[in-house]
Amino acid sequence: MNFGFGNPFRSAAPSVRALPANEAIKMVANGDITLIDVRDHNEVAHTGKAKGALHIPLFQLGQKADPRHPEFHPELNTEKPIALYCASGARSQMAGRTLAGLGFTEVYNLGGLMHWQSAGGLCER
Repeated sequence: MNFGFGNPFRSAAPSVRALPANEAIKMVANGDITLIDVRDHNEVAHTGKAKGALHIPLFQLGQKADPRHPEFHPELNTEKPIALYCASGARSQMAGRTLAGLGFTEVYNLGGLMHWQSAGGLCER
């Protein structure tokens, strides 16, 4: 039933779009996009992270990506495109919705680290 109040769970924030890994690799190399690994510390310690990626675990993203928060990450910019990845793409999709809600205007879900690696992206420890 719709009582004319709209959907309270639907956000007017920009959507999170998919980004092919091969495009992300080029954009990161050119400095055209910020890449964020949202996996937890143990995952990154075990596998490393995409070369050039910031590591901001999903549970910390709400603080680190909020320009009003004292722990706002200095390398983030709400006007610069952001690409996110995790292990499979589910957490990075949630992270993307968080960023869109915080005012980031261009947010992409890369999927999992394996997508980055399969496209030839390098990793670092």
